[in-house]
Amino acid sequence: MIDLIISIVVGILAGAIAGKIVNKSGNGCLLNLVIGIVGGMIGGWLLGVLGINLGLGIIGTIITAVIGAVILLWVWNLITKK
Repeated sequence: MIDLIISIVVGILAGAIAGKIVNKSGNGCLLNLVIGIVGGMIGGWLLGVLGINLGLGIIGTIITAVIGAVILLWVWNLITKK
């Protein structure tokens, strides 16, 4: 149960940070959660392919999710022409 809560908090935080980096604005709590969780999957996959390990701690997890979320938002903005 605690892992689920941590995943939700990391997702919201990562989505919010990525939204500020890419869009210069927030996206709302629920959208930040989705962006952060999908970003975490993208970041984990990409860093794994590149052989980069940021550690197993919460900071490494947040950084990985932010990297993936920034990539996700960047691609989304390219597709939607924002």
